[in-house]
Amino acid sequence: MNIKGVLFDLDGTLLDTAGDMGAAANHVIASLGLPILSDDVLQCTTSDGSYALLRAGIDEALIEQHGIEELRGQMLAFYGQNLCHHTRPYEGVPELLAWLNQYDIPWGIVTNKPSALTLPLLAELPLFEHCRVTVSSDTLAFKKPHPAPLLFAAERLVMAPEQCVYIGDHKRDIEAGRAAGMTTIAAIWGYISAGEDPNNWQADHQTPTVLSLFNWLKDAVDVKR
Repeated sequence: MNIKGVLFDLDGTLLDTAGDMGAAANHVIASLGLPILSDDVLQCTTSDGSYALLRAGIDEALIEQHGIEELRGQMLAFYGQNLCHHTRPYEGVPELLAWLNQYDIPWGIVTNKPSALTLPLLAELPLFEHCRVTVSSDTLAFKKPHPAPLLFAAERLVMAPEQCVYIGDHKRDIEAGRAAGMTTIAAIWGYISAGEDPNNWQADHQTPTVLSLFNWLKDAVDVKR
């Protein structure tokens, strides 16, 4: 295996953002007099994004009455002002990124989060200081599961797609990575949607914890000592 670069999804892979994303969704849901979403629902819905979170707590009649884009705008406005109150890196992520930095292994992020939210969030967390490339949902005309964002990220790292591994907690991450010709790893610790079976994603590997991912990378990545 000739892995030289590492690309990550963000929400549910490097960062547990469910607390802040959930607070934003629940802000809108509560404003309509509805019961807020439970932590369990947030954990299995956050990776599907803002639309899914709102639909998990608001019935279709109210969504049609208020307009999903209006509700989403309210949610993202609240989230944009409260990006990092509860958000934390998963256990082991700081050590993993420090190891990549120590050995000068290029790494980056490919997320379906809009850049207006991604970039300010990363700026609040010093562990992302050495991220070589960040691709958000609006960086290109396409987003995951299209392979274009991953191919763009590999190009920015100055390496071939087959020299990269992509790690994510959603089926679309694995689909995008496979379509781009990268080695793919399913992050089983992340926001696995209810009813989803990662065994069906056809990832090259699955890792249940960040530590197990760390151990895999130590064996697989081409480290120049």
